[in-house]
Amino acid sequence: MIYFDNAATTKPLDESIKALNAALLSFGNPSSLHKLGLDAEQLVNKARMQIASSIGALGDEIYFTSGATEADNTAIFGAARTLGKRKRKIVTTSVEHPAVSQPCRILEEQGFEIVRISPREDGFHADDIVGAVDDNTCLVTCMLCNNETGTILPISDAFKRIKKKYPTTLTHCDMVQGYLKLSVKAKSLHADMISLSGHKVHAPKGIGALYVRKGVHISPLLYGGGQERGFRSGTESVPLISAFGAAVEQLSKNTDERFDHVKQLSSYLRERVLELDGGGVNSPADGSPYVNSISIAHLRSEVMLHFLESKGICVSSGSACSKGKKSSVLSELHIRDEIADSTLRVSFSHENTIDEIDILIDALKEAQGTLIEVK
Repeated sequence: MIYFDNAATTKPLDESIKALNAALLSFGNPSSLHKLGLDAEQLVNKARMQIASSIGALGDEIYFTSGATEADNTAIFGAARTLGKRKRKIVTTSVEHPAVSQPCRILEEQGFEIVRISPREDGFHADDIVGAVDDNTCLVTCMLCNNETGTILPISDAFKRIKKKYPTTLTHCDMVQGYLKLSVKAKSLHADMISLSGHKVHAPKGIGALYVRKGVHISPLLYGGGQERGFRSGTESVPLISAFGAAVEQLSKNTDERFDHVKQLSSYLRERVLELDGGGVNSPADGSPYVNSISIAHLRSEVMLHFLESKGICVSSGSACSKGKKSSVLSELHIRDEIADSTLRVSFSHENTIDEIDILIDALKEAQGTLIEVK
């Protein structure tokens, strides 16, 4: 099996699995005062520091969640509840993940003004994001790296200028596709809040984190027993948290090395795709090499996907959350409908190889000779 769907989820690292299994044996409740509880609490705190260190943050700026969706929702609804009585405007982009775009839509139905910044022909410009912010803006929420094309948004520049001009406006970044892939720290991003996901960085599913800059206070999304210092109630999942921390610690050791390897893979993929009749690359040259949108003219994405699966090759036709629905993101990024209908997303991890790309290209050549063309 060749796996090219790492933007959807990643294979857990051995270190992550070992940490998970070990933590299953430390079954105490982290809130309990006896030794089993204290042992579990230590595992949680260790993972908290591992994740904090990976983005240059403090331990008490990291709050564990069930995943990035909860982190995004907490940041957006929390900011709206905290500042929404005085400020009723939210600035976002037109290419956000549904975990951001849907909460914004719900707030729009509740009377908030939602401004969605679209890219120009040559991509996103910080000026457009900054220019949409005013004294009535409570939150600016933008992804760092698009999950369908790898497009990198100018978040650091935009957020820096926004915080300088409107210091009380909160900034939030969904950094899921950039975390431990691009060399980014919380301070350089100028974000008040950052959402992270475990299963995108070779940890198990069901665990994520929200960074909240020290001094920033927003309302919790969940209420109950007061875990996570009162910000996220619910008994912590010690095994998943420990596994998340272990994966982060391992990947933090060689971020640049992995990036260079994946960049080579991306460059080679682009070269080979252009050899195909009607082959094209939709991702920008300066995007993340981890996420590559390609198209094969006259062949439908879904048909190609299933053909490749029959050859033991896993790719996707876009975001895993879309379940085959037509992508509005590709349209926003100025990709024509006929190209979008023939698009595949090839997303890499550090474990992929050049040889695997050759097998993919051979399979696509075979597909061109056997599959029914798009009409």
